Amino acid sequence: MRRQLVPALLAMLAFTVLVGLAYPLLVTGIAQVGFQDKANGSLITRGGRVVGSNLVGQSFTDAEGNPLPQYFQSRPSAATGAAGKTSAGYDPTLSGGSNLGPTNPLLIGFVPALNTVGRDGNPSRTNPFATAADPSCVPTDRKGNPVSKPTPGQRYAKSRDGSYVCDPNTVPERVLAYRQLNGLAADTPVPVDAVTASGSGLDPDISLANARLQAGRVARARHRSRTAVLALIDAHRSDRTLGVLGETTVNVLSLNLALDGRRT
Repeated sequence: MRRQLVPALLAMLAFTVLVGLAYPLLVTGIAQVGFQDKANGSLITRGGRVVGSNLVGQSFTDAEGNPLPQYFQSRPSAATGAAGKTSAGYDPTLSGGSNLGPTNPLLIGFVPALNTVGRDGNPSRTNPFATAADPSCVPTDRKGNPVSKPTPGQRYAKSRDGSYVCDPNTVPERVLAYRQLNGLAADTPVPVDAVTASGSGLDPDISLANARLQAGRVARARHRSRTAVLALIDAHRSDRTLGVLGETTVNVLSLNLALDGRRT
């Protein structure tokens, strides 16, 4: 038994040192020497303070979670933090998507309500509480309970238990909120990445179409010409890998730092 135990223990010790210590130290050393920025998370610092990463999305909102009009807005995130609000998102410790399918009512809104929404986004007379009517609606009352009676001026979908529910994280509500924020017409097509969360919930990039639709609002908020903002977008665009893989994107943090006059 000893003849078998001793070689086994020696082999375990040798491989522990080799694979558990030597190899990780070697790889870490190579990464720090040759790719230090990428190995440390592609962090961006300003004035000695880390302001973000080129690889992780973040929100550009005020203390109440309202989008700051002077900044380009990131893709919605389902990586919800301790606050319990999907809109907060971008929690790197909870990376992940919503896992909702394309026909799930929690994502696309309540189907009966959607069927009665006109092309202009307004509810029809047959269902005055259609989901896609008011982007400012709230899902619950002040006590956190489902709304049992619609508030005047608000629009809700009727859930199975008879309560009226308006979830701002459904695609129809996000579409309306996006158009309202950017001052777009009711029939303006909205890029899919502007109203759906990414698989990681941490996507740092938005599509070129998404960025260009936000350009007018950012230009107005900063008292700059739309042409100048569009030129800045083009300067920060990343084309398809090898010309065929993926889509043309824009890194939101890099673009917003450039707007503030800070080079990345």
